[in-house]
Amino acid sequence: MSVKIFAMTHKRFEVPGDSMYIPMHVGHKNAKEDFGYKGDDSGDNISDLNCYYAELSGVYWVWKNYFEADYVGICHYRRFLTSEEGYVFSESEYEQILKTYDIVTTKQLELPGSYRNGFGAHHNVSVLDETGHIIKEQYPQYYDTFVKLVHQNKTYFGNIMVAGKKLYDAYCEWLFSIFFELQKRIDLTFADDYHKRVFGFISEFLLYVWVTTNKLRAYECRVAIIGEKKETSEVTTQMAAFFKNKDAAGAKAYFAAVLKQRPDILMEASDINGECKLCLQAVSTANLEIAAYGSSFLDKINEYEEIIKYFRGLNSMASKAVKAVEVENTERTQKTAYVKTIEEKSMNEANPSYFPWTTEIAKRAAIRLYATNSETADKAMELLT
Repeated sequence: MSVKIFAMTHKRFEVPGDSMYIPMHVGHKNAKEDFGYKGDDSGDNISDLNCYYAELSGVYWVWKNYFEADYVGICHYRRFLTSEEGYVFSESEYEQILKTYDIVTTKQLELPGSYRNGFGAHHNVSVLDETGHIIKEQYPQYYDTFVKLVHQNKTYFGNIMVAGKKLYDAYCEWLFSIFFELQKRIDLTFADDYHKRVFGFISEFLLYVWVTTNKLRAYECRVAIIGEKKETSEVTTQMAAFFKNKDAAGAKAYFAAVLKQRPDILMEASDINGECKLCLQAVSTANLEIAAYGSSFLDKINEYEEIIKYFRGLNSMASKAVKAVEVENTERTQKTAYVKTIEEKSMNEANPSYFPWTTEIAKRAAIRLYATNSETADKAMELLT
């Protein structure tokens, strides 16, 4: 009994020391740099379609070309399945789990609404609907489950899984037969690189459909996200250079270009430290201040770490002020001690983020991140003035 897990990547990363993990460079055929990892462009492959299939080009390669292990799996260069205690499983632990379970995968995500509505909020929902039509045509025994689950609020995510090679191959046969037909029926013109990865997104949900329909015994695990996405660190590094040069206009143009191609850069799973959001806030604030005053906070501080610390502190004060107003509005009583404390101490020198030159624009921009209406924002602003 042997287990091999392929860590899909398009960036150089710190490969786990355990030989169970095999780094796989997806999209290797069109890559600008070679990292020395196994590529997905040998043998029977779809490496040239990686821009649409994301990590699935590696999933396909393992299906068609790898036969050296009893159990195979997929993870990402920064996402690994872990125990409830947060440690990554060893090969022997996977072997024990797979004696009882058919597949090891992620915990189900619980969405605020139906999967279909959530997909439609970010992608062209007709693509998901067409997927259902193809399932009805090719695999009618899966269709009722697809319809039921697409209107519920759960899914798996990340295309992260470990299973017996025979079961893995059966899943891939099912999945790619659906997608190769879907590929013929939809417009593959997309506004940015993020939305191009349409098959990768839908497949996360289809794994849930497949497991549910086949009544597989799924061992659902936590996922450890190790570090920021490489794209995130690239953005923050570039922003630090703009800040250092006090180039608010250049920073704004650069960030706008990044968001056009990678709108996911601000998502929590990408920006786990929240620094991209803070950079965007800083850029917006700097340009608004320059338009209003002819200068900005960048004339006072321009080191990246200082700026991040400053905006974290400013946001902390803004959120407390908004909360104080909401408490007062809810209780409909005289100002509570909590509100008075905010009034007296919100901008005192004991707060490491206090700077006397903080502008009204900066304060109001921070408050708007937390206030749900203009009345609350105005009252919170009074507490920070």
